[in-house]
Parts: sequence; C-alpha cells; structure tokens
Amino acid sequence: MTIKPDKAPGAWWNSARHADRRPLLLTRNRTQRAIRDWFEENGFTETDPACLAVSPGNEAHLHAFATDAIGTDGAVARRYLHTSPEFAMKKLLAAGEERIFAFAHVWRNRESGARHAAEFTMLEWYRVGEGYEVLMQDCAALLAIAARVAGAATMRSGDVTCDPFAAPERLSVADAFERHAGIDLLATLDRDGTPSAERLRAAMAAAGLRAAPDDTWSDMLSRILVEKIEPRLGHGRATILDRYPAVEAALARRAPDDDRVAERFELYVCGVELANGFGELTDAAEQRRRFQAEMDEKQRVYGERYPLDDDFLDALAHVPPASGIALGFERLVMLATGAPRISDVMWTPAAAP
Repeated sequence: MTIKPDKAPGAWWNSARHADRRPLLLTRNRTQRAIRDWFEENGFTETDPACLAVSPGNEAHLHAFATDAIGTDGAVARRYLHTSPEFAMKKLLAAGEERIFAFAHVWRNRESGARHAAEFTMLEWYRVGEGYEVLMQDCAALLAIAARVAGAATMRSGDVTCDPFAAPERLSVADAFERHAGIDLLATLDRDGTPSAERLRAAMAAAGLRAAPDDTWSDMLSRILVEKIEPRLGHGRATILDRYPAVEAALARRAPDDDRVAERFELYVCGVELANGFGELTDAAEQRRRFQAEMDEKQRVYGERYPLDDDFLDALAHVPPASGIALGFERLVMLATGAPRISDVMWTPAAAP
C-alpha cells in the first residue's frame, strides 16, 4: 500500500490537525445550543440579520469589507459586509420586537491574530425597557453556561485564570485608570465631557508614561487601556469595566448623573475583552452628530469614511428605551476550553491575508 505524504500539516483541514480540533468544535456546538436554550427560556426570539449593508458601522477604527451590488440594469451600488448586526437588530426593535438575539457572522478588516479573525461570530442581544445593568447579569449567566458545557472549573488564557461562577467585579473606567495607571481620568474631561489632550498628556508624563506629541486624547486613552489596564482585568473573576467616557461611547446614552461618562461597559475575562454593552442611544439627531464626528476622525486618520445608514437613523427615532450588547462567541469558547487561538474553535477559519 502506498501512503501519501502528509501535505500541509498545519492546515486546519489536515486530518490529524482536525482530529485535534474536533473536541473543541463539538464543545462550541454544545455551547451554542445551551446559549440558545437559555435565551429562549428567558423570552428572547432568535433573529437572522442580513450581512450586506449600506453602511458597515460608523466607528472610526473599525474597517470593513466592501463589495459592489449590481442591479438588473447594470447600475453599481457600493455595499459592505457588516461589522456588527447592530443596525439591523435595532430596526427590529423599531418594528416592535422587545427581546431578541442573534448569532451573526461579522467581518472586520485589518484584524488577524490569536484572538482576532477577519470573519467571526458575534452573539448580540437586546432588551427593550430594561437598563443596561441587566446585561451584566446576562454576561455572568453566559460565562457559567460556557464553563459548565466545557466541564471547566476555571476559564483560562495562557497562564491567567478566572472563576466563571464568581460574581464579576464592576469597576468604572475612571477607577481603573487610578488603580492601574495612577491617572485621574475625569480631570482630563470638561463638565460636558469634552476631552483635553493637554491635560491627559500632562497626567501621563506625571505617571511616567510616554505620549507622542501628535497623539489625540483618544490615542492616549487607548494606549493606557491596552498597555496598563486591559491585561490586568478579569484575573480571578470577571471584570465589568463600566462608565466609559462619553466621547468613547458613540452608540451609548450618557449616564444620568454625569455628562462626562456613558452607559457603556466591557466584559473582561483573563485579560481578554469579551463583550461590549450599552444603554442604547435612541436620539437620532444626536446619533447622526456622533456618527459624523466618528467619520471625520476616520477621514483624518485613514483617509476614508463610510456612508451613514439613513434608514437606520430614521428607524432609531422609533426605538424605545433599550439596552444591547455584543459578545465575541469564539472568544467565549476559547476561554472555556483554554484554546490558544481563535482558529482552533472555528469549523472553517477564514483565510488570513
């Protein structure tokens, strides 16, 4: 018998490689099924948002995949693969849906690595008439579900572990900056939330941190988060990083007690960002203004901008008070299984550039 030489031993479709990945993929399936059951038991309706959109999203640092839709008359219209199902799902809220969820494939350009993929699965859900704090409880429930399905007592990323059954710590962004970077972040914001790059640059210098002369306030905030804060979150138990500066929360409403911050939080487990939740902004005029500001920044940094979805902005005026959140599903499975790479928990990983 002639044995064929082993070709592409590192490819995901190599039989030996697939045999190693298959237990993780089956855990992924069981986790998805258990999460679907949990949502349905809690009165949610599953939706299936379309992926092709007029606008892929209007955040300055998100990058989309573009394509051309050709009509029967040969006319060409630019369309995008969405970076989130958010616009479509909020239109469903305008239509009258009150509790919805979706496992949606999404696409983000310029993203690849152990925790990033150009195409991945986003679990997104919305609650009408409920505050964003309830989303924090949802996150705790989903962590426990994923761990139980995987048979894991702890979640793990590298050498860092987290108890998925412990109550998450709720920590404001301002408190995290004080604790981990020694910076009074709110002192760098005016009373209306306008940021001061000069004040933050001075605070960084006093804390012994580097900032480039042309860094914007947002550039410096991002550097501090990535270098000093995010790696320390979610150790031992999950962290809910809450009350982001309003200037960093384009889709969230401002906190009722402080115009400087917004009803936005992120969930961290083992130093890994897992979810991003909001008390949803439903003021269409304010949302348009924020989108335009985001696209102005995108034009400044990257030399391009994405169109606004006017249909979404029209629908937003009919969305009742709501909260919503997006969670990286593969990252959840990674943490529950201890898989080192996001591609390990994808049935058919997308080709990297």
